[in-house]
Parts: sequence; structure tokens; C-alpha cells
Amino acid sequence: MRFLHTSDWHLGRSFHRVGMLGAQAEFIGHLVSTVREREVDAVVVSGDVYDRAVPPLSAVELFDDALHRLADLGVPTVMISGNHDSARRLGVGAGLMGRAGIHLRTEPSACGTPVLLPDAHGDVAFYGLPYLEPALVRDEFGVERAGHETVLAAAMDRVRADLAARPAGTRSVVLAHAFVTGGEPSDSERDIAVGGVASVPAAVFDGVDYAALGHLHGCQTLTDRVRYSGSPLPYSFSEAGHRKSMWLVDLAADGSVTAERVDCPVPRPRPHPRHLEELLADPALAPHEEAWVEATLTDPVRPADPMARLAKRFPHALALVFDPDRPPDDPDVSYARRLAGRDDQQIAEDFVAHVRGAGPDAHERTVLRDAFDAVRADEAVREVAR
Repeated sequence: MRFLHTSDWHLGRSFHRVGMLGAQAEFIGHLVSTVREREVDAVVVSGDVYDRAVPPLSAVELFDDALHRLADLGVPTVMISGNHDSARRLGVGAGLMGRAGIHLRTEPSACGTPVLLPDAHGDVAFYGLPYLEPALVRDEFGVERAGHETVLAAAMDRVRADLAARPAGTRSVVLAHAFVTGGEPSDSERDIAVGGVASVPAAVFDGVDYAALGHLHGCQTLTDRVRYSGSPLPYSFSEAGHRKSMWLVDLAADGSVTAERVDCPVPRPRPHPRHLEELLADPALAPHEEAWVEATLTDPVRPADPMARLAKRFPHALALVFDPDRPPDDPDVSYARRLAGRDDQQIAEDFVAHVRGAGPDAHERTVLRDAFDAVRADEAVREVAR
């Protein structure tokens, strides 16, 4: 069986306030053409179909167009909800869509119920594991403490139990939306850390032939059987070096996997130069004058009107960051720079240490962690209810 693995469409998202809907429509056209020209048997979409729980109408219309075009080809599609999606909204009409070959998997309780797609060698079982917010699904999976690894492991136990009851030789594919250990994040993914631990080991997917992952926006191979497709478009300048693509996966009769990267259209190059005077004067930068540009200025003193001057040469300049060359102990180093790379838990613990001279003890760290988990769960509930 040949299937196309993609994820993280983020329909409706902007790139530094520049609408991406046209580029997203171009990607959908490319996806449909690839399915037709490469004789794809199935499409899998591993979450974050939309960029937010209540997407704009234009994004919903593009999604509807994509589903109709895939259904017209007669190619089954399996997709799950991600942490940006409203699982309940995305799953509306799932039963009817399934009759047209569009299989939406948004309910955690259905993790062990696969979509069965046959080929010449028997069935391939596609298991959809939507994004599992630990605090919201702990009761469903009967785990004592909510955590990404515990709930995902419990979901995979259901997958393996169902697979074991099927005829010998049944091949299996799991769709999951998670941060798996070893993956490289970028600036455009929403943090899903719970209790200070966001990642899960790749070994949690042992026992299946292929794990089609979503969430991280860079295309990555963690093992031959565990891969991220990444987002089809860039959503931050940290992705400037990404090669945006999808995985074209061939699943043989014996469950062996071969995968080929299929490049996605690039709407506009994204250089990330650093020096204002160099930007304004260097003739070598002429090829980038029509690019999306983020400039990071390293001048010790902020130049006058930098964005206006930059825009005269680079009309598609989108972002300007001031990062002066100063020693780390300089008292003028910005608060944002001091916090860079630190999660909410670490920032809170540092604050406690700052105001009383000693960091939190084990019990206090647990209280802080539980508070952040409760806020995250409450935000997830509010998004669904909007």
C-alpha cells in the first residue's frame, strides 16, 4: 500500500500578519496532484488541520474543497485532530464523511478502532490517535497521573490489543500528534508541555509498522518507522532552513517500509540576515529583495527608523528583532533574552528563588506543576466551548 503522510496544515494561519491562504490553497492543489500522479492509495493527515479551534470561514471553505477533491479521486483519507484543532468541531459529520472515504478520528475513546483499508495483500489498519490532552483524558485511559507518556502509552496499549486480535499479517499504521523525544522543534509550534515534560519516547510506538507523526513542523526521521512529515509551509523564521515536504510511504506485504520525500511548493524564500547596513548596501543580497525577511539587528545602539529603511529595499520585510552585541552580564540585556528557552515552570521557580533567596522544594514544585496543568486543561475546555 502506498500512502501520503502529511500534517500541520494550520489552515487560516498567517505568517507575521501576512495571510497564507493562497499558499495553503496551492499546497492543497499540489497534494491532490501528487495523489493522482503518484497513484497514492491513501492520505493520512496527522493533526493541526486548522490553526485554531474556531477557524475563519475561508479556512473552513479550503478544508471543504480539499476533502471534496480527495473524495472525487476515490482515495481514502484518514485524519486526526491536533492540539490547535477543536476535536469536537473537526469531528462534526464524521460518520457521514466516512461513507465518502474521509475518516476523521477525533475521539480518544476510538483509539483502538482502526480504519481498515485493503490492498492485494490484506488489510492495513490505520489507528487515529488525536492529540491527547493528559488532564482531560486521564479518566478515559484510567491513568493515575496525567502525563503525555502515560496517556499515549495507554492509547497504544489499546492499539496493540486490537491488532493482536486481528488476522496474522495485518499491517498497521498509527497517526499521532505528539512531541516525541529526539524531534527538533521550531518557534511556530504551540507548547504542549505538561508537568514540565512534553516529550514521549519513540518506543511508545513499538508494535506497529509505521507511526505517522504530527506536531513538529520540521520533516524528520526518528526511526525508519517513526517519522514527522512537518508542516507543508513555513510558519516562523526559525523554519528558514527547513525543506518542506510530505512522506510518500510504501508499506510492503511483510510490513517493511520505504519512504520518499515529496517537496512542497515554496511560496517565497526566507533569508534571515543580521546587519542593517549590510542589508541596505550589500549587492550580494539583491536576490533576496522579493523575499520574506526577518532582520536581527546587532548594532550596540538601535538605528533610527530601521523598519522604514529596511522596507525601501525589501518591501516584503515582515519582522525586525533588536539583539545588540553585548556581554551576557550586561545589565541592559533584555528580559526577553533572559527568559529565552525557559518554560513556564522554570520561570516560576526562578521567580520564587529571586523573591525569597531559595528555590522551591519538591512539594512546592509539584504545586506549581499542578497549577500550570490545571490552567492548560481549563484553556482546552474553554476552546472547545467557544
